[in-house]
Amino acid sequence: MSAVMDNAGIATAGNTPAVAVSPAPKTPMLRNNALMDAIFRNMTRGFAFLVFSLLAAILVSLLIGSSLSLQKFGPAFLWVDEWDPVKEQFGALVPIYGTLVTSAIALAIAIPVSFGISIFLTELSPVWLRRPLGTAIEMLAAIPSIIYGMWGLFIFAPLFQSYIQPLLGGTLGKIPLIGTLFSGPPLGIGMLTAGIILAVMVIPFITAVMRDVFELVPPMLKESAYGLGSTTWEVVWRVVLPFTKVGVIGGVMLGLGRALGETMAVTFVIGNAHRLKGSLFAPGNSIASSLANEFTEAVGDLYTSALIELGLILFVITTIVLALSKLMLQQLAKREGTKS
Repeated sequence: MSAVMDNAGIATAGNTPAVAVSPAPKTPMLRNNALMDAIFRNMTRGFAFLVFSLLAAILVSLLIGSSLSLQKFGPAFLWVDEWDPVKEQFGALVPIYGTLVTSAIALAIAIPVSFGISIFLTELSPVWLRRPLGTAIEMLAAIPSIIYGMWGLFIFAPLFQSYIQPLLGGTLGKIPLIGTLFSGPPLGIGMLTAGIILAVMVIPFITAVMRDVFELVPPMLKESAYGLGSTTWEVVWRVVLPFTKVGVIGGVMLGLGRALGETMAVTFVIGNAHRLKGSLFAPGNSIASSLANEFTEAVGDLYTSALIELGLILFVITTIVLALSKLMLQQLAKREGTKS
């Protein structure tokens, strides 16, 4: 009699059932999850410590390279304004002053402009205009800094010298307290020009961050505020900004970091003069522009060491700015915790 196989896998021959012999099941491949987790954890930890190692290596190399200048000039290097390679007398006051002043001018212009653009894009702009305007802002961020420098030197500086500086000197220059800042002959180039060029450069970065964080605000919060009769300004000031203040501060710090370390654009328009003047119209210098102009021409170990110490000072300034921004964010978080 022929054997019939039923669906259960049991062979029957006539009336006598017989159990079919099935092949042994394959043993599944076992993974050592604990080992894989340990490898992944140590790998990511290594990447994190790699960042700290690079920062430590940069700091150590700057300290070693600037050892001669540190030994000879000591802390006085920070507040001496003399920079004479012939007599080997060096001081960092002028570059430090130029770096801080141009960065402050850039932020004073860029923050309100970036805030206005971001609010317009997220709250007031027609839908058809948001994408082209956002793309234009991103294109501004992609332009190389040397292009900004060339545009500032050949296009903006002559117009600024002919029209804007005389106007500022005739109006703000006559105010008793701030008149000194806008005094002197209109040269076109100078620290004010460098600050304005830096503002144009950092506006796209700050605007992009603000726009992205403003778009993260839940629409229900804004619609509820509008439903209670709030104006657009009240919604922005009382709903959008409190919800996104951490991201806004992060965008401002990103722009400040770009302004502090910018080299080529500032080198074109700041004037590159080691003179300390109270007027923003006067030529000046910054740490980055000093390094770009003089590092390849430095003759002597002390001259090179002084330039490397300028780089060390810029490194420290950037670290202090980032640390202060982190402390500010922590204080904001603590205040939110106490309010709740």
